[in-house]
Parts: sequence; C-alpha cells; structure tokens
Amino acid sequence: MIFQESETVELKAFVVENIKKEIIAFANCEGGKLYVGVQDDGTVLGLDNPDEVSLQISNMVRDSIKPDLTMFLHYETLTVDGKKIVAVDVQQGTERPYYIAKKGMRPEGVYVRQGYSSVPATNTAIRYMIKETDGDRFEEMRSLEQNLTFEFAKKTFAKRNVTFGTAQMKTLGLVTQDGVYTNLGLLLSDQCVHTIKAAVFQGTNQNEFKDRKEFTGSLFQQMDEVYDFIDFRNQTHSTFEKLYRIDRRDYPETAVREALLNLLVHREYSFRASSFISLYTDRLEFTSIGGLVNGVTLKDITMGISVCRNVKLANIFYRLELIEAYGTGLVKIMDAYEGTGMMPRIETSNNAFKIILPNLNAITESAKPKQIGLEKDIPEKKVIALTKEQGVITRKEVEMLLDMGQSSCGRLLKKMVENGLLIQGGKGKNTRYRLP
Repeated sequence: MIFQESETVELKAFVVENIKKEIIAFANCEGGKLYVGVQDDGTVLGLDNPDEVSLQISNMVRDSIKPDLTMFLHYETLTVDGKKIVAVDVQQGTERPYYIAKKGMRPEGVYVRQGYSSVPATNTAIRYMIKETDGDRFEEMRSLEQNLTFEFAKKTFAKRNVTFGTAQMKTLGLVTQDGVYTNLGLLLSDQCVHTIKAAVFQGTNQNEFKDRKEFTGSLFQQMDEVYDFIDFRNQTHSTFEKLYRIDRRDYPETAVREALLNLLVHREYSFRASSFISLYTDRLEFTSIGGLVNGVTLKDITMGISVCRNVKLANIFYRLELIEAYGTGLVKIMDAYEGTGMMPRIETSNNAFKIILPNLNAITESAKPKQIGLEKDIPEKKVIALTKEQGVITRKEVEMLLDMGQSSCGRLLKKMVENGLLIQGGKGKNTRYRLP
C-alpha cells in the first residue's frame, strides 16, 4: 500500500494538537482520510497501541470541535508491512462550518482543504458555508461571533417577569440545540453589530446639524436609548380653549413608539448598514434597511396586513409585550394622528422603508414671524417680551403696557397675529394671545 498526501489524504506520524485542523478541513470540504502512523513521505512507522490512538482522536474531536462531528468519523486499524496504523475516514459534515471551539467561527478557528494543506477559511467562505447549511433566513443562521453576553437582555426580560435561561434561549432561537449562538442571539446580545444613527437638524433640510449620535449594543438597549433621545426632544406646546389649557407634544408618543419598534423588528439585518432616525423642525423620519417583503404592497401594510421578515425576533418582542400583534403598528401610527389635520407618510424602495411623522406643532414658512423691520417695531417687541414672561396675555394688559387706546391696541394685536408673531385663542372676553 502506497501513501501519498493529497487534497483528500493527510499523513501523520503520531497524534499532534494540530490534527484537529486536518479533521475540520476535511469535514468542511469534500471529506478525506487521515492516516496516523505514517510519515509525510509515506514511510510507515506503525503504532504501539492503535486503539488508544483512536480513542485519543475521538476525545479530541468530541471536546474541541464544534458542531458535533463524531458521527461523521469512522476509525479503522490497518496492518501495513506488519505494522499497525489508524485510518480515520472523515466525511463532509452537514452542519458546516466546523471549527475549533476555543477559537470560534472565525478564520483562526475554521479550516478548509487547499491543495495538500489545511488553511484558515476566509470570512466569505465561512458565510457561504453558513448560508449553504442554514438557509437564507438570517435570524436562524449561526452567528460568526460566538463570544456573546446578554446583560441588557437579561434586565429587559426580568422587567417583564419572563424567564431568560439556557432552555428559554434555545426555545426562542437564540441558541441552537448544540449550544451555538444564532444571528438572533447576536441581535439581542451586548455585542450586536447593527446600529442606529440619529441626527437632529436645524430646519427642514440636512444643511446644519444640531446633534447626532450612534446607538450600539443589544437591540433592547438601542430601543430604550433611542426612545429617550427622541422623547427628550419631543417638546410640549400649550394652547387655550376658552379657560382651558391644552397641551400637545410635537409627535404623539404612540406613533413614536410604534415607528421605533417597526424599525427594530422589521429591518433587513443581513445588511450591515445602520438604520437612521432624522429629526427636523417639521418632521421625524425613521428609515430602516430593507424594503417590503416580496409579495406585499404598501396598500397591504396600511390595511394591517403583515408578512414578518424576522419571525423569531417579532415573537420575542411579542412575548415581552412590546408589540401586540403583527400588522397593528402602522394602523396605530395612523390612528394617533386622527383628527389633527395631519397624516404620517410612508415611503418605500427596494432596499429601504421610511416612516415620516409630521410635527403637530410645526409652523409653516408662511406663518413664521416676519423678521424684517422687527427691530424697529418697538411696541411689538414689548408685547412679545411680556407674552414670553407670562405665557399668555390679554388685550387689556397690552393697553396698559403700551398706554394705548382700545382700538389701536386691537389693530396692533390683529397685525401681530396676521404676521405670525402671536397666536390668538378664545373669543370675546376670553380672548388670549400666546407666542407661536
């Protein structure tokens, strides 16, 4: 029997640590045979105890290689030239990529056969093996990153009194039955690689930034921090209906909440690009990566029809009572604006989905105060200063402030309202004026 190394044959004089690389490489490729007791040049040295060598290799494979590869290995003791050697037949595995457990599913832990050698696999090759084995559903694929922690997720589950242990993580799909983290696990881990970028602009375009921030960590952490970022800037404005004060925030809290949850649950995570939140003076935009799921139209989703892209992720948000049911979020957003005279807009492309919430308290350009000549309008400046100090003013108070007659004062206030310097509320004796 002649021995010679090839793409499918590896020779080892005895068991060494890097024998794991050869076995992994065969399992990740087309399979192969490993002969122990034979030198690289094909010289048969033989083994004193072949059964012990087989057991040693078996233990090494079971303890050091993931996923479990034992069922794809067959051991046989051969006698060649009166000497005993061990032949290990390695079949191509069905759960590729296989890797050294301590090094993880990275190039330094994953090996493939290249010519007569076993070499580290590229990231591209690793992703290809994952996709080929696990299919196209992103959240069910095994994560390239396996060194994960879940501190924020644990706190989120605890707040909802939902158990979050190893058994639950497997049931929910964060971990495979072999203990390997999935991409769903990566999304909820503290090491999540997907981010949300938020920006606040001065005006209605992107010419001037007021603030910007990138949110990282578990999707739960991003959810909480992004909501706080928006909520802090979601101002409350007051109007008066007769004697009653009416407070209204720029954006209905329900609409903000549902738009943010939609951004998190329904985005396409197979792309590494960030999601975006843009806050202008007249609108708030949520832009997520990934257009509509194939077969679903914009009209469908506004009617409450939903085909979920990330089923397992949505199920977790449902269990935590963050979402109520599929397809209700956009309906809630629309309902939040009912009776306001404004309506949210939705824009889609092949690779993006945008929800635009109008600012309920925004002043249109035509209604903004006219700045030209304001410095010369001393009465107007005094009225504005008093209104800013008190919150609201009456015509009588303006008469006393300016020592002005009733008719002149009425004309001044009417002019200021028409120019957008003041907003009038109430009628007759209950008329009040406030700043825009």
